[in-house]
Amino acid sequence: MLNTPETLNSQPIIAAQQLGKAVQTSEGTLHILSSVDLSIKHGETIAIVGESGSGKSTLLGLLAGLDLPTSGRVLINDIDLNQLNEDGRAALRNQAIGFVFQSFQLLPSLTALENVMLPLELAGDRQAESAAKNLLQRVGLGHRLNHTPKQLSGGEQQRVALARAFVTRPAILFADEPTGNLDSKTGASIIDLLFELNHEQHTTLILVTHDAHLAARCQRTIALEAGHLL
Repeated sequence: MLNTPETLNSQPIIAAQQLGKAVQTSEGTLHILSSVDLSIKHGETIAIVGESGSGKSTLLGLLAGLDLPTSGRVLINDIDLNQLNEDGRAALRNQAIGFVFQSFQLLPSLTALENVMLPLELAGDRQAESAAKNLLQRVGLGHRLNHTPKQLSGGEQQRVALARAFVTRPAILFADEPTGNLDSKTGASIIDLLFELNHEQHTTLILVTHDAHLAARCQRTIALEAGHLL
């Protein structure tokens, strides 16, 4: 496990070393990220901020092992993601990482309960249903268990997404503009819930946001400009 007592104090939970990402375009090489060095401690809350196109979501994807860098490397508790194949990175994510996206990313054919149960079922957890029900109750959706995403409001869908992200008790949670599709009042309630759950589970939280108020609630803010860490 990534969050055993032996590992909590021995090294950062995430380390990026000289991280770079470049893509080839018709006009030549486009450098999205350049020489990013970053160390994140277990239990920290981190906001990644910057203008559109600054490389925020790219950095988040690399830190989570959703993509591989062109140069440099990412280590999660001293595990070099570059040394893992796609299945190995997927297994690591299933074990230790949760995600919350701007667009919710719920499966439309599944109910709220089934969406939250899914990551536990994939992990072979026989208590998936009871754990999912408990967390949906915790986020205020105990009366919506059998509703599909199209029957839920945007705020309710994001609550389901939060429950799904936290139900596996991940060591690390990545959130990419978690309130981007919500009105300000609903977004504020979602953020309150996000930080409450994060505090309860002692998760390392890394979020991408344009919202200065949201960033201010994190322990540390990381600013990107044109792919460079400021």
